[in-house]
Amino acid sequence: MLRRLHPEQPASFAFTPANLEWAKGQITKYPEGRQASAIIPLLWRAQEQEGWLSRPAIEYVAEMLGMAYIRALEVATFYFMFQLQPVGTVAHIQICGTTSCMICGAEDLVAVCKELIAQTPHTLSRDGKFSWEEVECLGACANAPMAQIGKDYYEDLTAEKLRDLIARFSVGDVARPGPQNGRYASEPAGGLTSLKEHEAGRDAYNASVRRAVDLADTVKRIDGTEVPLTTPWLGRPAAPKPARGKAAEPKPAAGAPADATGATVQEAKASSRGKPKSEGNAPNATPAATPEARVPAAEDTRPAGLSAPRDGKADDLKRLTGIGPKLEALCHKLGFFHFDQIAGWTTNELAWVDANLEGFKGRASRDNWVGQAKILAAGGSAEEAERAAKE
Repeated sequence: MLRRLHPEQPASFAFTPANLEWAKGQITKYPEGRQASAIIPLLWRAQEQEGWLSRPAIEYVAEMLGMAYIRALEVATFYFMFQLQPVGTVAHIQICGTTSCMICGAEDLVAVCKELIAQTPHTLSRDGKFSWEEVECLGACANAPMAQIGKDYYEDLTAEKLRDLIARFSVGDVARPGPQNGRYASEPAGGLTSLKEHEAGRDAYNASVRRAVDLADTVKRIDGTEVPLTTPWLGRPAAPKPARGKAAEPKPAAGAPADATGATVQEAKASSRGKPKSEGNAPNATPAATPEARVPAAEDTRPAGLSAPRDGKADDLKRLTGIGPKLEALCHKLGFFHFDQIAGWTTNELAWVDANLEGFKGRASRDNWVGQAKILAAGGSAEEAERAAKE
């Protein structure tokens, strides 16, 4: 199937503040230079915010990740999870039409969609509330026929049950997802024939349904406050479990231990419209392994800085491996103009610098700026400094 962008596009797109914080948190999962790996969750959140993926949304995400627009477009057009045209304001219904569901009555479900929504897929209903399409296998074959509505699976459907679901959604009632014939999950329709002891004391809903029930409205557009997602890989204390419903969106950070091993994640810098590249290295160069970095402690102190370079002439900090024009400008902003300044940083001062290199956190330790600067300040060569960066 040919998937193209919709002919009518909005003028612009931007994440809500809360969604932007969430997106930045997702980027910190990946080491610097590999932030493009966050493309799918960020496109998905853009779609959750607007209901569908517009060209401005795809390009906005591409810029956040330092990707060429065409690379992001390739992803958006490849995966059928992304909607490239406006969808219903209440729900977009995806009917599974693959073998198991087809045998069990998917064609009857498609007929209901044609009758109640529109004769053709990807067409809005007259009131604009609904749209539909037939999709390939959604992996719930034991509960055929089924449909995905919003984020949830509605299984063991009949034409009558789908009619009822559409009517309930239309008036603002979010029906309980999962099996619609009384089954708990995907056990035999007549009940469990083994492992019956697991029925005692179990939750009223299976895990998937429980999550949806707790969220209360899983077809709602997401502005970033309704469905918070945590960033545990940043090593922050786990937020208390919310009462059934909402929880506060945690603010992502970078440079903190991701797990007990002390491994860290780097905050990714993503402002280029082109391909990601490591600052100060060749485009698309494979980045060095993520270094160990410690959480800045209370005793970490800011190194003494200068308001301007001595004698009006700064050292060429780009001679330090890993520093390019952007990082050099950031160093100047922090008051660092000379190799001997960097060479004199203490451990605590280095930790402060690592924590305050916005967009490049941890870089000073990773590339051994102090060791390099000592060599260059003493008149050593760039080759010697580069060797020190690799030690």
